[in-house]
Amino acid sequence: MFMTRLMSSIVLVVLALVTILTGGYLLAAVLLFLALTAYRELMKACKLTEEKRISPLEAVGYIGIVSYYLVMVFAENRIILFLTLITVLVAFMFVYVFLFPKYRAEQIMCSFFCVAYAPVMLSFIYLVRSLPYGIYSVWMIFISSWICDTCAYSVGMLIGRHKLAPVLSPKKSIEGAIGGIAGSALVGAIYAYFIVEPAISEQQITWIFVLISAVGAVISQVGDLAASAIKRNHEIKDYGKLIPGHGGVMDRFDSVIFTAPMIYFLALLLIHG
Repeated sequence: MFMTRLMSSIVLVVLALVTILTGGYLLAAVLLFLALTAYRELMKACKLTEEKRISPLEAVGYIGIVSYYLVMVFAENRIILFLTLITVLVAFMFVYVFLFPKYRAEQIMCSFFCVAYAPVMLSFIYLVRSLPYGIYSVWMIFISSWICDTCAYSVGMLIGRHKLAPVLSPKKSIEGAIGGIAGSALVGAIYAYFIVEPAISEQQITWIFVLISAVGAVISQVGDLAASAIKRNHEIKDYGKLIPGHGGVMDRFDSVIFTAPMIYFLALLLIHG
């Protein structure tokens, strides 16, 4: 199992490097695939899928996600993204009203949540990459999530004593959480000092990247726990089987989903503000 996880992780890192360095349409297409897969995993977890056909709720979600990503790539005005989301919500309400009483209100709300939670939040990877200097700041998403996860696990195994969320995730410790934040901040500092500052010479940026890494690491751990809570509520072990040794998209990208929007707004505020 360890070797399977390790090999999958190596493949994921290589794919992330190629995809993000290339950016543009390739990055958007890969994120769209991940978004649609994550949406399917969430809908299945919430028992909102049908065995032999795509349900009306699924269809609205798939069409809405594709529309959102097309608007993100081709529309210059980002405000249209919000209009697209509102349109998706209205479409769900159409299904609710005209197929009443086939679906209950909570099913409609859950379906919209499944669109907003993973697909929309994953799109912020593309939005960060599209910013000025985005080719540098986009890596903060992964430093704040995957590096944090690795450091938290290592520190927790070594000195973890106090439980962070004993009911939800008994293996996670407060020491591990602090180690994850410190590890992310340290890697962020090294990355900024040796790679980013030489490229952006007009701005002292190391301390900004340290702050972004630390805040992002806190958010990433909340994202990890949130995805675990959803699994506990619905009594499932993994969201899917797409990634050997890791599970589904939601299992591997749970922290990235939360970190990406935060990095986008922190980058706007601290780097481009």
